[in-house]
Amino acid sequence: MKVTVNGKDRTLRDGATLKEAVAGEHYVAGAAIAVLLSTDKVSSTTGDFALGTPAGEMVLHLDDSEDARRFRDHVKEIEGVTARWITRDIAAFGSFSTDIKADQTPGDYRRYDCFFSLGGNDNQTTYVMVARSQHRRAYGAGPGRIGRITVGRHLLDVLKEGQKIESIRPVVSETEQKNALVTADLTTPVQDGYSISTRAVIKLDRASPLSAEQILVVAAKGWFGVTEDTGTFMGCRDDMDVDMEPEDTGVRDEGAVMVRNTGAGKGHILIYRERRQLSPNLNLAGHIVSGMGLVTRAKAGDRVSIATDPPRALAVGLTQVAGAQFLAKFGLKQKRTGDTSDTAVIVDQTPEATMVALDKGEVETLGVQKDRILRVSLSGYDPITTHYFKKVTGLSHKPIGQLKVQFAFPGMEMVCFYGDDARAQDLYPQEPFKKCRKGDIGVTNQSRPHHGMIGIRLKDSKQYGPTGEEGYGTNLVGRFEDDLLKLDQYEDEQIIYITEEKL
Repeated sequence: MKVTVNGKDRTLRDGATLKEAVAGEHYVAGAAIAVLLSTDKVSSTTGDFALGTPAGEMVLHLDDSEDARRFRDHVKEIEGVTARWITRDIAAFGSFSTDIKADQTPGDYRRYDCFFSLGGNDNQTTYVMVARSQHRRAYGAGPGRIGRITVGRHLLDVLKEGQKIESIRPVVSETEQKNALVTADLTTPVQDGYSISTRAVIKLDRASPLSAEQILVVAAKGWFGVTEDTGTFMGCRDDMDVDMEPEDTGVRDEGAVMVRNTGAGKGHILIYRERRQLSPNLNLAGHIVSGMGLVTRAKAGDRVSIATDPPRALAVGLTQVAGAQFLAKFGLKQKRTGDTSDTAVIVDQTPEATMVALDKGEVETLGVQKDRILRVSLSGYDPITTHYFKKVTGLSHKPIGQLKVQFAFPGMEMVCFYGDDARAQDLYPQEPFKKCRKGDIGVTNQSRPHHGMIGIRLKDSKQYGPTGEEGYGTNLVGRFEDDLLKLDQYEDEQIIYITEEKL
């Protein structure tokens, strides 16, 4: 049997499952897969009526009102009536008989509003009126509002008295209804003709480099976590503690990928399922170019595999020579700094943002010898403090982070590093430690004046933590896994490089 997987035709054996169908495709284990089973044509009656005249066709969009329902009931009587008079304010078509009760309440009419009127307060001479200008007046049938002319408005300027409404017909909308399912069950049987999407592909926008980088960072794990699924958008809140500013914006078309640039939700990613007007609070980061069916049907709690165009051009963690080869694939020239030897490990890249680097055409890579990159392990016991540590060091978005020494001198029982005062506001106190061991990494919490400071303990202590605070002022976050003697070489204001990985 034949199926389509991510736009490519594949031939499978009878009885094949999704596991066989997606083999070799971009797919993250446990992520949702969209399977389009069939597409049916669906016809539905709208709230619109086409009015045929000798000059052309007008479309009347009905309100949800009693008078609109009365119009539907009298279509046969209205069909064939003539334009009895046309003035600066109205065009009147009639007359015909209704059951409308006389009512001299005036109505406020906008241009192209459609409403009933009674000639001589007699419902046996009822007219359909179309406002040609904005005005307020009583026409004997109360406000009598039916709806509004939405298409063919120009005909009101060319219609002549005596010309007929030759036909009235309901407007029928024909749409495609896609019979599809979203599943993470790879044992799902596949049938001939199925169209399968394992990932969504985002084409990034160079006009919003910060927002594009946010997409690249969140997608680095290969997927987005779906935190919201509304009729309007699919949302992802996987990382919202980011530095962001207003960039390029635009109308939120179907498939537009936006990133919030203000407020507590900065970094919130939204992929639109329906068109919405532009918002200055949302940057346009890119567009979905493949896999929209997956985005449309994903539910909150799902994982959606994501690929980006371009991928992220970050060489941090590679050797200088491997970094050169990697960057060359993007057409980027490498300028080596620090230790420029082939075996030196890249610990920093400027510019770091992919879209900025691509525009510049060259990046600067800072190298150090491998033994200068020190290993740490994070406990994850306190997610808030772990998140803070990763953000301050850069481990949240790259494999090698940095700490800047604030206090370090011989005889100290700890080494202290600069933190981030603004981000430290939410560091609520943990349960106080009973003993702080040498090698413990800690952060001063918000109960103390120097909240946010980071430290590494060099000697065991039952009283003081890695930043010199007592237990109630300390949040432990992890362990220094390297040789503590390596810290002796650092002085105030120097940078140490750290990683959670084994290089």
